[in-house]
Amino acid sequence: MMNEEVDRLMTNPYVETLAFFSVAVLALIVFLAIFELVTKYKDWDEIKNGNVAVAMATGGKIFGICNLFRFAILNNDSILHALIWAGYGFVLLLVAYFIFEFLTPYFKIDEQIKNDNRAVGLISMMISISLSYVVGASVT
Repeated sequence: MMNEEVDRLMTNPYVETLAFFSVAVLALIVFLAIFELVTKYKDWDEIKNGNVAVAMATGGKIFGICNLFRFAILNNDSILHALIWAGYGFVLLLVAYFIFEFLTPYFKIDEQIKNDNRAVGLISMMISISLSYVVGASVT
């Protein structure tokens, strides 16, 4: 009975949009909190203090995560499947973050971003955005 009511509500495009939006915003908050755990700086403190490199890197993460949701929503009929695909894409973006750190042995990415190295912040942003398109293209 409950599933039938939910299914009926989800046929309304306004309710469906609100549902996808709500889930995406909540997941974005969770995914950003996870990213904050793996970086060696506090994103929002650094942004508050005017660190443009952190703002660019964080903006790239936000864009990347939301772009993954875009593809997941377009290619899935249910919120659950969209969330699973977006979550999988997030894990891949997280892996890309660690690969980026590993492939730059000459300096530490986190240290450079924390020190407001905008070149590193820009590359970090572009990696997040670009790879979100690659992952998004494979979402089914």
